[in-house]
Amino acid sequence: MSELVLFENIKVRRIWHNERWHFSIVDVCEILTDSPEPRKYWSVLKNRLKKENSELTTICSQLKMQASDGKFYSTDCADTEGLLRIIQSIPSPKAEPFKRWLAKIGYERLQEIENPELASQRMVETYKLKGYSEEWIALRMRGIAVRDTLTDEWKNRGIDTPSDYSILTAEISRATFGMTPSEYKDFKNLKKPSQNLRDHMNDLELIFTMLGEASTTEIARNDNTQGMAENKSAARRGGKIAGDARENLEKQTGRKISVKDNFLGLTEIKKRKKLTAKTEKPAPKEQ
Repeated sequence: MSELVLFENIKVRRIWHNERWHFSIVDVCEILTDSPEPRKYWSVLKNRLKKENSELTTICSQLKMQASDGKFYSTDCADTEGLLRIIQSIPSPKAEPFKRWLAKIGYERLQEIENPELASQRMVETYKLKGYSEEWIALRMRGIAVRDTLTDEWKNRGIDTPSDYSILTAEISRATFGMTPSEYKDFKNLKKPSQNLRDHMNDLELIFTMLGEASTTEIARNDNTQGMAENKSAARRGGKIAGDARENLEKQTGRKISVKDNFLGLTEIKKRKKLTAKTEKPAPKEQ
């Protein structure tokens, strides 16, 4: 399980490995140093620690994480304990707040293991704070559940690497919307790798995304697909079901489902209110 977490509105990559959260050291260096080249900063620091025979370099793990180009690369990571020790080598006024943030993240994870519903509750609260409506959040949470069901199905059918998941997801998206996720991000003018495409989809975009993924899951189960080739075919067919439905709706309404709108400048809840006000007709005046 990998995801992004926020520290002072800056996103940090993390991955659940060996029953512990591991964090991208480069991301942490970027936060603590404000360096324009955090990778170079970490490289220099790591070399210095090696020369000092510091054991800090032995607590780093190379784990696959998604980079800015959307691909997964081996990345230097450390768990909470290791990261706290590395922070001691980085002079920064942000060190103490970051330590408190790490402790909070660790405590929350322990709570979520004991009560998984807390993870969903925290996610809902995070979306509310970011300016999303309850209607949108309900769709987004349902979409996450649909996605999890699909990836679990893929895992059971011999698909077990993040790069393979990305390839199959691209097949579904291309058949559903005529665009891969990376092309869709460009379409919506989302430039940063930390900007999640689905967090900038409107209701209908989320619904058709779910339809493509749910259809793919059902086809995989029905055909008992195994391996990459068979699951890629199922992904195309599942996406086509959603794509055909999208095209049919577009013909009926005369409006495109895929829109360039994102929620960078104006939050989702504000855009929803503006759209509602525009479409509502004033009540007729009494005679």
